[in-house]
Amino acid sequence: MKHPIAYMTGHLQNFTVGHGFWSFQLDTIGISWALGILILGAGWAVGRHLDEDRPTGLQNVLEAVVEFVDDQIQGIFPVKDPLIGPLALTVFLWVLLMNMMDELPIDLLPTVAGWFGVHHFRSTPTADPYTTLGMALCVFILTLVYNVRNKGLLGYLKGYLVHPFGPYLFPFNVLMTLVEEIAKPLSLGLRLFGNMFAGELVFLLIALLPWWAGWVADTGWGIFHLLIIALQAFIFMILTIMYLAMAAAEEGGAH
Repeated sequence: MKHPIAYMTGHLQNFTVGHGFWSFQLDTIGISWALGILILGAGWAVGRHLDEDRPTGLQNVLEAVVEFVDDQIQGIFPVKDPLIGPLALTVFLWVLLMNMMDELPIDLLPTVAGWFGVHHFRSTPTADPYTTLGMALCVFILTLVYNVRNKGLLGYLKGYLVHPFGPYLFPFNVLMTLVEEIAKPLSLGLRLFGNMFAGELVFLLIALLPWWAGWVADTGWGIFHLLIIALQAFIFMILTIMYLAMAAAEEGGAH
């Protein structure tokens, strides 16, 4: 009989080296990088044997995903930009694959890691707030770049002084705009983390049930969780496009 607290605590600890600011969660880093390399490898393999007349297999899948992502961009982004398409596609596929790791048997990778002397191992990078907030921070930095590029540094900073209450209430404008800007990456990262962490907790609770009840609950939750996994990847991609589109709106208006 598994001890519930010890079992769940063990599964919610990362394989970490170092201390404090200089600690590294090697399971999160390793799996996320491996999945990123998998995406690059699949794209490279398809690109080498690209057949425009008779696409089959993986090429069909990737083309469908590219068309789906492109349709979302066309409906949101105000101008043509060579970065947005590859960025949105990478975000969607990478987040989707990291989320999919939550569908593996909860004890599979920790057990394998235990064979090599690793006592704590978490399988789902997006159930780690460092992953989701790190990705959200990258999106936030890109929005700053787009804002400064499209409006100029002074034009961007001016927005802090006059929005939303007008120039005479500039102290309140600065405060409100800072809160608004900081809330975007926080909500982007925490939304994904919260959903995936909750899913991980449910799988851990199911693993504590008797095998017959656990099998039924695991099957039902696993199917439902697939919808959450895909939806969260889609939401992260859409919000990334929207935040960058808002930053590029000035440029769009100029055209």
